Amino acid sequence: MKSNIILSGVGGQGILTIAAVIDIAALNENLHIKQSEVHGMSQRGGAVQSHVRISDQKIHSDLIPMGKADLILSVEPMELLRYIPYLDKNGWIITDSSTFENIMDYPSKYDLFKQIKSYHKHIVINAKQEAKKMGNSKVANMILLGAASSFIPMHDESMIQAIRFYFKGRSTRITDMNIKAFKTGQEMAKNFIEFVF
Repeated sequence: MKSNIILSGVGGQGILTIAAVIDIAALNENLHIKQSEVHGMSQRGGAVQSHVRISDQKIHSDLIPMGKADLILSVEPMELLRYIPYLDKNGWIITDSSTFENIMDYPSKYDLFKQIKSYHKHIVINAKQEAKKMGNSKVANMILLGAASSFIPMHDESMIQAIRFYFKGRSTRITDMNIKAFKTGQEMAKNFIEFVF
């Protein structure tokens, strides 16, 4: 078993939190994991991406080769498209539909989503809007992780325990909200997955 995952977005969107939860869950299942990350020039608003590799065998490199990503999970749709060359022909792309327009020549949403939807195996959900309904826009990243969980080779309970561990220094309310966000993302993704299969 092996899984190559690229996480992308901009600073402040919780990309590294997603990576940490996946890492913890993998360790809980005694899997091998390697992760690399790149931060943009600014802490908030700059590009952030992480390569996460999971396997039941030893992993030699923390970087995913071009064309070998099983999943690209993005918290920002334009950032997703930067990494399309890494996508395996059978890979999935999952993104929030909410944009973070931090450049002057940001593409039109129509063109952006037309390109994303040209890939058969895609899930586009409005995680930010759903997170706001829950009362905390910061949990959009956990909604997206939940939406992607069917394509990450670990048990749901391992992911939930990883969320508990990651947020253990926070209030019970924050921890429970992040778990609820994860489960909400799973439900939101079901229609897309059923449509493809």
